[in-house]
Amino acid sequence: MKDCHVHTNISHDGVSSIKEYLEYAPTIGVDEITFTEHYDDYTGLNTKLKTLDIKEYYNKYLLHKENSKVKINFGIEIGLQPDLVEKTENIIKDYPFDFIIGSSHITCKKDMAMDKSFFEGYSRKEAYLRYFKEVLENIKLYKQFDVYGHLDYVVRYGGYDNKKIEYSEFNEILDEILINLIKKDKGIELNTSGIRYGLSSPHPNIEILKRYKQLGGKIITIGSDAHKIEDLSKNFLETIEILENIGYKEIALYHNRVPDFIKIKELKR
Repeated sequence: MKDCHVHTNISHDGVSSIKEYLEYAPTIGVDEITFTEHYDDYTGLNTKLKTLDIKEYYNKYLLHKENSKVKINFGIEIGLQPDLVEKTENIIKDYPFDFIIGSSHITCKKDMAMDKSFFEGYSRKEAYLRYFKEVLENIKLYKQFDVYGHLDYVVRYGGYDNKKIEYSEFNEILDEILINLIKKDKGIELNTSGIRYGLSSPHPNIEILKRYKQLGGKIITIGSDAHKIEDLSKNFLETIEILENIGYKEIALYHNRVPDFIKIKELKR
């Protein structure tokens, strides 16, 4: 198995170290890991969280790469914000990333995982639309990312009784998001953490995965979004089956920012 979205204790919310992942991976049949530490710019936010020191992260990665028996790749998960395009892209150009996930964590200058005021005063549909409109804006503005991470991330934190996104309810904005990703040769991530969060499906949900394929989308990576070793490649077999049932034949792995495609059936061996 190959996991394309993994956080270590270098990220502010990570638990396990690089060394612990590399020792654990062979015991569960994982032969390739792409580390994707969090890079979010907290400028202007009332928080104690600190933006990732990429140089420090890269140096720690290099210490393990040469002697690792597990293939490892240097990735990052960038929190995209519309007003920070030039600043963010200039910083990440300085490093030889294999893979860049673009995600929306801080939206409308609110870190929705930490600050529930993002949802205050808005109905479920209004809040979700706020999120999706900024996702679309980020896709149009940014060049330096490869796939969009956990595309329906907003469903984790609103606290609504009905969290699920029905495609028909948001079809216009979701179609525009997917079409713009496809036009820019960007992919989407199948993030299995949605199952661990009790959402009954991965991120994004199956309807979004189906629509991406219908529109001609071909680039899908699979990541656990693990923050501790126990979650490495968690729920991969059932999500691979979801992709097969939709009609996908292969997934992408990024090396030097270029997607290499692997047949899904090969992952199941």
